[in-house]
Amino acid sequence: MSSVLETQCCINGGGPAGLTLGYLLARAGVDVVVLEKHADFLRDFRGDTIHPSTLELMHDLGLLPEFLSLPHQRVEQFVAQFGAERLQLADFSRLPVEAPFVAMMPQWDFLSFLANKAKAYPNFRLIMQAEGRQLLTQDGRVTGLTAATPKGDLTIKAPLTVAADGRGSQLRAEAGLPLKDLGAPIDVLWFRLSRAPKDTEETQGRFDAGQIFITLNRGDYWQCAYVVPKGGFEAKQAAGLAAFRTELAKVAPFEAKRVNELQDWDQIKVLSVQINRLETWWCSGLLFIGDAAHAMSPVGGVGVNLAVQDAVAAANHLARPLRDGTLSTFDLAAVQKHRAWPTRVTQRVQVVDQNRVLLKALRSGASFRPPLFLRMLLRLPLLRNLPGHFVGLGVQPERPDPDLFR
Repeated sequence: MSSVLETQCCINGGGPAGLTLGYLLARAGVDVVVLEKHADFLRDFRGDTIHPSTLELMHDLGLLPEFLSLPHQRVEQFVAQFGAERLQLADFSRLPVEAPFVAMMPQWDFLSFLANKAKAYPNFRLIMQAEGRQLLTQDGRVTGLTAATPKGDLTIKAPLTVAADGRGSQLRAEAGLPLKDLGAPIDVLWFRLSRAPKDTEETQGRFDAGQIFITLNRGDYWQCAYVVPKGGFEAKQAAGLAAFRTELAKVAPFEAKRVNELQDWDQIKVLSVQINRLETWWCSGLLFIGDAAHAMSPVGGVGVNLAVQDAVAAANHLARPLRDGTLSTFDLAAVQKHRAWPTRVTQRVQVVDQNRVLLKALRSGASFRPPLFLRMLLRLPLLRNLPGHFVGLGVQPERPDPDLFR
């Protein structure tokens, strides 16, 4: 590997935002390098929900049939149980798209698919085990970065550097851009439990006295999310694993003995929930997208969706100026202007859901009915399709410019 590379765009982070942007730019004729700090994409408990908006992107790009040939489970509705009351929170089957469902697919399959498609273009390079650590600057403009690799430091020079390196973005910390924290009073415990043939196929959430338990159908196992107050995992550990299993058994939608599969705390991963966003997503020569620009709550599982939409918008705005060598700060500002509003609206809805539904459930000592606003929303004919549209397509779905990506 050369110690110095030059490219038109360097993307730090090989997640959904980084690889989607890298693929689209390469397809539009831009020379692009994507850096991924890990040796592979195989990591548990990442966002495995591929929303209808992302499936529609695959359709627009002519990739949908091949993409859906990968193993996945289809979720057409999301059901919630509030005590004895059952509600269909979201119905994706009515959405006006080619694939009206959420595809539950391991994120490593999604990322590998994008990477393999991008590698078909000679102007695309994916460098694994390379992590951007330090920005290069000249006359107040970012001109690339230095990345750490197993073979030593790698310098990449580029007119544009894109930080798609997640909520713990190293480049965001280095750029020193102000971050607005909206607060998140919850954390989520992720783990797996086996799924039996007699189990329901529904992806569902259970809200009961002091408990919120989400079960996602992954074929032969349940991917489980158990919501706790912020910092509450330490209290669960102090009470002991047996007490935690007893707690789960009260709300699990399958036989109680299944929780005995949890034999060690190492089987349980903690997602420290954050909701925040950069006040400004860019500076000269540098752009932030995805979780690096705005960390989302897992409510609705929309984080991957927002990241992919950011990438599509960025590609639409930046491909031509990058290709033509005319990139300016006005182009970078246009990306934020286009994506800031759907980000703010989505985060606002997540904050309301956290405060009026999730916290109410966690603080309740008995079973409770869903909030009145939620019951009214789901019973009024003109409004009951909104949750499915909001979760499945987002506030402002992005479509790739056909003239760029044909």
